Amino acid sequence: MILHDLISFEMLRLIWWFLMGVMLIAFAMTDGFDMGVGALLPFAGKTDRERRVIINTVGPVWEGNQVWFILGGALIFAAWPMLYAISFSGFYFAMFLILAALILRPVAFKYRSKREDPAWRSRWDWALFIGGAAPALLFGVAVGNVLLGLPFHLTPDLVAMPDTGPLMRFLGLLNPFSLLCGVVSLALLVAHGAGWLVLKTTGAVQSRARKFGERAALVALLGYLLAGLWLAFGIEGFHYAAPILHDGPSNPLIHPVTRSASWLLAYSERPWITIAPVLGLAGCLISWLALRSGRELAPLLGTKLAIFGMISSVGLVMFPVILPSATDPASSLTVWNASSSHLSLFVMLVAACFFLPLIMIYTAWVYRVLWGKVSEDDVDDPELHSY
Repeated sequence: MILHDLISFEMLRLIWWFLMGVMLIAFAMTDGFDMGVGALLPFAGKTDRERRVIINTVGPVWEGNQVWFILGGALIFAAWPMLYAISFSGFYFAMFLILAALILRPVAFKYRSKREDPAWRSRWDWALFIGGAAPALLFGVAVGNVLLGLPFHLTPDLVAMPDTGPLMRFLGLLNPFSLLCGVVSLALLVAHGAGWLVLKTTGAVQSRARKFGERAALVALLGYLLAGLWLAFGIEGFHYAAPILHDGPSNPLIHPVTRSASWLLAYSERPWITIAPVLGLAGCLISWLALRSGRELAPLLGTKLAIFGMISSVGLVMFPVILPSATDPASSLTVWNASSSHLSLFVMLVAACFFLPLIMIYTAWVYRVLWGKVSEDDVDDPELHSY
């Protein structure tokens, strides 16, 4: 028996769908609080020393946190090549803006401290704000558009063809439902960043972070509820129109998908997935209550729980669909029709089983070493903090 046959094609597809979710959740849990801290920087810090405190809470870890973003992109490219090709072309301008903001952020981190001129530092502070807030908003907008479906169809040769021009594709992303998802994403990551600042700072910075975090957690909670109601009563879902071939060839055109009454029909088919939105709502509520009651660790843990629940709820509701087509449902990509080959998935799984634990162990070690609060006295010592 060939080694890769020990794990069926069906199981490998499920494993890589699961790992894709793990990467997205890990990215949001780690780099998410970096973005939230950046979005809070001009508001939680009023003086240069306070803003330096805020920057130095994420200074040692922000680069490592982006590993999950890189891993997620590589995973999609290797395990779901059609998903990578269609989503990156469909979200081209949005991806450009996200990458521009993510590139702006490290430049701001490095350049801000090069001059003591207040105007110079203020400009880079706002660059950090853009580098945090813009990706947080646009990632949510992207999720909203995935739920709605992208305007594309596949030719008989499996070439993805957009059904609108580049400008209209970009403007089409800015629809009311997707903007609501963007607001939820931004609010959740701002609350996540506030939770991090409450844990890592003291005094006025911590107090302001609590205030903004409370509001953000409440906005995320109410926005998520509204988005759920919108999905239930205003947006059609997608489902298979025929029996599913779980281990068949990766050809969407022989696995027909059609529209359904609502995405939320998945809850009647798989009631156990209700736990995901419950965790999302509970996480927001825990964070809000913890911020109000003066806790330090609980707000951050609450937002991490909310991130896990909200991202999981999207993946579980959509399963097995991963990228629906709004204009030609039969071209939609699913777990069963858009993966790489059996051998490719197996070889990548062997590599992942070796490297993922190393990355997780190293990340945990870094956070353990860098545990503790950052004070204004600390940032005055160049041997302790460099930003």
